Amino acid sequence: MKRMEFNELLKSIDQARKIRAGKLKPGRVVAFNPVMVKNVRMKLNASQSAFAYMIGVSVDTLQNWEQGRRRPEGPALVLLRVAQICPMAIIKALHA
Repeated sequence: MKRMEFNELLKSIDQARKIRAGKLKPGRVVAFNPVMVKNVRMKLNASQSAFAYMIGVSVDTLQNWEQGRRRPEGPALVLLRVAQICPMAIIKALHA
């Protein structure tokens, strides 16, 4: 890793610490409300159990997202965002 890249990495780690501590606002926030999760599933014309299987989560987790008791995080959030923008990408990935 080059010195300039390493310094950028250190800078981003410092920013992450400040964001987590509440001292700095994140540059962007992606949040899914329950309706969005359900709409993504409906775009794929999938049942809860089929969609949960597609994205690698339990049906209980999916139901919690759709009912607003929990929010998707990390890789699941990214995958839902991809599915929202291009639902067929999920189908293509499953059949690759």
